[in-house]
Amino acid sequence: MTPQLPPTHPQRVSRFAFCIVCVYTLLLTGCEKEAPKAQRPPPEVTVMTVTPKTIPLSPTFVAQTESSRQVDIVARVSGFLDRIAYQEGDLVKEGQVLFQIDPKPFQAQLAAAKAALAQQEARLLTARQNLARVKPLAAQNAVSQKDLDDAVGLEQGSAAAVEAAKAAVIEAELNLSYTTIRSPVTGLASRSLQREGAYLNPQAESAYLTYVAALHPIWVNFSVSQNQMAKTRDMIQKGQLISPENHDYDVELVLPGGKPFGAKGKINFAAPAFSQDTGSFLVRASLPNPKGELRPGMFATAILEGAVRPDAIVIPQLAVQQGSNGHLVYVVKQDGTAEVRPVVVGDYEGEKDIVITSGLQAGDRVVVEGMLKVVAGQPVKIVEPGAVKEQSVAKPASTEKK
Repeated sequence: MTPQLPPTHPQRVSRFAFCIVCVYTLLLTGCEKEAPKAQRPPPEVTVMTVTPKTIPLSPTFVAQTESSRQVDIVARVSGFLDRIAYQEGDLVKEGQVLFQIDPKPFQAQLAAAKAALAQQEARLLTARQNLARVKPLAAQNAVSQKDLDDAVGLEQGSAAAVEAAKAAVIEAELNLSYTTIRSPVTGLASRSLQREGAYLNPQAESAYLTYVAALHPIWVNFSVSQNQMAKTRDMIQKGQLISPENHDYDVELVLPGGKPFGAKGKINFAAPAFSQDTGSFLVRASLPNPKGELRPGMFATAILEGAVRPDAIVIPQLAVQQGSNGHLVYVVKQDGTAEVRPVVVGDYEGEKDIVITSGLQAGDRVVVEGMLKVVAGQPVKIVEPGAVKEQSVAKPASTEKK
């Protein structure tokens, strides 16, 4: 006979199944639960403490050079141009011969004037001798008063004629000297507008021959706008700018390519009124140019030196970022967390720094290295300059409120 198992009670089976389900559920829940994430260390940054200082303020202007003395060479007498006596475009010295007009007609006029002078001097000698004879006779009443008056008048008329003849000689000598045209200054001579054999007439366009432009000193012209002038005056009134005494600025010239000219000059002219066309006024400086390195018409950059900006805040340009609402920097607060600080930037200072006109104050700690991983409101770790680890993820700064 096959043994029979005792029947299982329904309640025991139900409890056993429920326990199995609970254990299985706990096992599944334990498997799905993730391990807690490890917190990232705060990013390493280098900071600089804001310290106001006095810095020079050197505004720059687009400038153009001009000859300090450009002289037109013009024929003063009529005649045929015999010779061009200079190399066109070269440097000529003061007094150097530039053109030669045919002198022969003027030499003949001078000879005739000298002959006329000699004739008048002979007449004057005869008149004086005659007067010398008449005077004693008139004193003895040997001749009439009319004879004496005629002798005096003849002598005086002859003297006047001599003076007129002398003036004619001087005029003839001047005309003859004008046939040799010399440079009045040392400078560059332009091309000749007339060629040999041309007839020159002082009353016509043919009288203009060339020009000579002096190079030493050289003038530098630049314009200051009305806005620049108003800004400068406002900064001076607020104590943000100190101009040199008597506005005695130095002017430095930077040539194309960034090469400084070297020699500095002084302002020697400022226009009394603004231009109605450009809204600016002309300023002119004079610079020494003994070697003739600067030529008229060259463009350059004029730098005005002498003014200073007291208590200026200067930080590296790389510390300033462009946000959606303007420029900003990261500032480390006293509790070690980072803060986004909107700032207003001013002029560049050198090649790497920039002036902050608003937004920072003395004692602020500005992040200058490592700002790419900085998050506003989160802590940062301050390290020595150059010790910041390379950052591979660039996070653009933003001033939007979260």
